[in-house]
Amino acid sequence: MFDLPPRLADKAQPALIGADEQHFAAIATTLERSIAAVSTRLDRVRKTAGGRGQAALDRDLEIHQLAARLRTLRRYGLDLCLGRMDPEGGDPLYIGRLGLVDEDGHRLLLDWRSPAAEPFFGATHGDPMGLASRRRYRWTRGRITDYWDEVFTIDGFEGHRAALDDQSAFIASLGGTRSDRMRDVLATIQADQDAIIRAGSRGALVVDGGPGTGKTVVALHRTAYLLYSDPRLGHRRGGVLFVGPHQPYLDYVADVLPSLGEEGVQTCTLRDLVPEGLAAVGELDAAVARLKASARLVDAVAAAVAHYERPPARGMTVETPWADVWLDPGDWAEAFDAREPATPHNEARDEVWEALIAILMDNHDEGVTDARLRRALEQNTELRSAFTRAWPLLDPAGVVGDLWSVPSYLAACAPWLSPVEIRMLRRDDARAWTVSDLPLLDAARQRIGDPEASLRRRRDEAALASHREVMDRVVDDLIAADDSALGVMKMLRGQDAQLTLVDEAVQVTRDHDLLAGPFAHIVIDEAQELTDAEWQMLLSRCPSRSFTIVGDRAQARHGFTESWRQRLERVGIKRIDLASLSINYRTPEEVMAEAAPVIRAVLPDANVPTSIRSSGLPVLHGAVAELDAILASWLAAHDDGIACVIARDDAHLHAIGISAEAATRIRRLTPELTKGLEFDLVVLLEPDGFGDGIEGAVDHYVAMTRATQQLVLLSPG
Repeated sequence: MFDLPPRLADKAQPALIGADEQHFAAIATTLERSIAAVSTRLDRVRKTAGGRGQAALDRDLEIHQLAARLRTLRRYGLDLCLGRMDPEGGDPLYIGRLGLVDEDGHRLLLDWRSPAAEPFFGATHGDPMGLASRRRYRWTRGRITDYWDEVFTIDGFEGHRAALDDQSAFIASLGGTRSDRMRDVLATIQADQDAIIRAGSRGALVVDGGPGTGKTVVALHRTAYLLYSDPRLGHRRGGVLFVGPHQPYLDYVADVLPSLGEEGVQTCTLRDLVPEGLAAVGELDAAVARLKASARLVDAVAAAVAHYERPPARGMTVETPWADVWLDPGDWAEAFDAREPATPHNEARDEVWEALIAILMDNHDEGVTDARLRRALEQNTELRSAFTRAWPLLDPAGVVGDLWSVPSYLAACAPWLSPVEIRMLRRDDARAWTVSDLPLLDAARQRIGDPEASLRRRRDEAALASHREVMDRVVDDLIAADDSALGVMKMLRGQDAQLTLVDEAVQVTRDHDLLAGPFAHIVIDEAQELTDAEWQMLLSRCPSRSFTIVGDRAQARHGFTESWRQRLERVGIKRIDLASLSINYRTPEEVMAEAAPVIRAVLPDANVPTSIRSSGLPVLHGAVAELDAILASWLAAHDDGIACVIARDDAHLHAIGISAEAATRIRRLTPELTKGLEFDLVVLLEPDGFGDGIEGAVDHYVAMTRATQQLVLLSPG
């Protein structure tokens, strides 16, 4: 299992790695058996009948769990093992991406998320947590190409080759090249990060930290840990939603959660929460953006919808073939009050209509069957027209569009707005959606519901009724033809048989909106950028108010003058715990020395983290004309790794000519789209032109701190 290079020959001594070799042999044997057993079990479950109700759900869940475990076992093989820890006076314990037990019940791997595995991540010299030593492995294509031992006691040196310092494994991992996908860093999670990962899920946990402190690592690993450890957050209880700042970020981290043993976690950006988000553009007017950032304006959506739920102030005569029925304003009001308060407008329409029909039937003179009277009322054109005017089907986008195009409507729904503000919000193209509109569109969709829901429900009910009618005729024919002495076919009239015969699958099955919620827990990265209005999009999807909130106030493009507690209490979160990360593991001190003054020029109290490593490469300054030569030189000198050219807008980026071959290793991004990402080489084009004030300084600071090896700043010169 060990394939150590010649320079590490002293680490290959049998006394140092012999016990590991034996253990890995046992893991390999058990892995082979486990893969075969899981495959067999998965095939068997897939071939079983689907069943109904809870049985069908249980079967689907088992298939999901078995398939996920099989993918993980096949994906990693022996490198499921992250390392080992040696308790004082005890046998070694090996830590894995998931747990593994041999056929005799001996524990070969502890799942990294289990309480027993906590010392592997949390032990320090100040608090060894009962460990004598700890070993971390570096895997390359299924072979161990290096390992590091950290010794906590005098006795721990036996059988180990102690590292020069207790973070050698971690420092070595930071110096490695980057790829187009983030790799999980399970083997090198640090104690301060692990404490946050394993914190409880009740209430909101804020993880505040500057660039390079591992906030994203913590967010992703915490997601996997909570799903494993907290039964309240399982997929059947709502599961976990992971929200990132932009699509390049989600692409970058896409492999991490599956590698940690968790699949099926819903990931998204705020744009993904509403259909209009994909095409929405930035708000050009900063003053308009500030107005729409208010949660109060989101509340105006409820008033906008309520405008279409007012019972008529006039009564009407409803004609039937037998007698006329008077429908007065009180009857209208009674029918409107019959809707369940939490039912969306469009879906409540059927409830109100049924209540209205019931009132009319109660008011009608007797002498006609209920069925005939109901049919006559439901087919009354005048009544249907009046009801449609009183409670119309609404389009969420249409309601929000009307707010921006009909000043009097906006004034009625948001009376606190001044005439000047109402004019600012008005636009000619009501549906030219901006990012600032998304919270209002989301609120409208939740308050109004699906415009087609009522129609689809009636169609499905009709299809099911027709199917039942056909099955009833079939049963009648079978019973009539049954000449057996026991009359076996009469059993088809039993309730159990009826449930079996009537296939409710005839109702059209539609894809559920996987992002609609509710979710048991939501993890938000780069949360400092969220406006009060955008917070409402997430709060509506998490009734439990269980959040992991990851961000850095100094990286807020539009400023963040409050404390985290003040901001979150204002938007409606009451139970808040704070955790801070202050060590910069990613960004070399050469880069941070140049980046710190940029942000402190506008935010003197910015939480600039302390770098713990040096790349030995100075920050380079040059002219834009040197870009091609710089990239060519870097590509020639580095066989792997990723570089990124960052410019203030797309126009500058598109002007950069990069060959198809080089494009696989060179990214072109604006500062806003680099958040959460990291690159070996970062080249900034004309950074002094990134903008003025806080927004410009934050963009400059964020872009600089994406570099893990070298930073180059190019001016127009």
